[in-house]
Amino acid sequence: MTLETAQTIDSIQVSLNAGGMNTINIVLAFVMYGVALGINPKIFVDVFRQPKSVIVGAVCQFILLPAFTFLLALAFGKAISPMMALGMILVASCPGGNISNFMSSLSKANVELSVSLTAISTALAVIMTPANFFLWGNLYLHCADVASEIPTLSIPLWDVFKTIFILLGIPLALGMLTSHFLPKVAEALKKPLQWLSIVFFIAMVVLSFWSNRTAFLQCIKYIFLVVLIHNLLALLIGFSTASAFKLPYKDKRTLTIETGIQNSGLGLVLLLGTDIFTNFPPHGGMLVITAWWGVWHIISGLTVSTVFSLTRKKENQ
Repeated sequence: MTLETAQTIDSIQVSLNAGGMNTINIVLAFVMYGVALGINPKIFVDVFRQPKSVIVGAVCQFILLPAFTFLLALAFGKAISPMMALGMILVASCPGGNISNFMSSLSKANVELSVSLTAISTALAVIMTPANFFLWGNLYLHCADVASEIPTLSIPLWDVFKTIFILLGIPLALGMLTSHFLPKVAEALKKPLQWLSIVFFIAMVVLSFWSNRTAFLQCIKYIFLVVLIHNLLALLIGFSTASAFKLPYKDKRTLTIETGIQNSGLGLVLLLGTDIFTNFPPHGGMLVITAWWGVWHIISGLTVSTVFSLTRKKENQ
């Protein structure tokens, strides 16, 4: 990627007024509520009787993916801008995406394990998302020797904690309560809200970048390649780690989907709604990478799910 291209990407800015941010926050909270509708406490009993797959999945999500993303960003070198690298790290620090349960169902994977991992990663995200982004983001700036080129990475942990708790924690609790006490209502709302999450995210990306559509279209081929490689890495981490630990084949499918689908909608909200940088609004590469990730993982997730669903394997393999 040329310096001119990097400058074009980093020149893209997105700003939303208070009303726009409130709308995004409310819709995202409803989306997470929809995810939680499929979580019944009874699910955890069976899964945690054999916790191996849950532990391996959590390690993939919050340890291996951020660490290998950091290494990938270093490997890209000058082919990406520092802001793009930080966007990759932010996405890798987010919990599993809210459509992963739907994708696992299409994949004929272990849906109970998928739901459990989504719940666990969402709950841990309150701490792990800002912690991972702070750790690997600052380590990248130090190792890549670009700290002087961009502002100080200074995360307001309390603001980020509050944002994640409100957007993830509260809807998660309300959704589980609905599932437990009003199972018929939960079942009726679950699928419509899953499809809403897809429509919502694509609409949010289009509206956010509409005023910068020319610059966005000019750089999309570079962003496409970076996100493609990053997403393939995530899918590979999930499948290869599950294979290394000799998990059942259905669990391998689940971990592949869970690691390859990230809640980049949360990443966009954190970028647009919190001050991640000192005296500097995040823009450009971070926003474009995070936004395109959300679009692309729907495409890749459906592709992988279709391949899995057409691949017949015995459950004991």
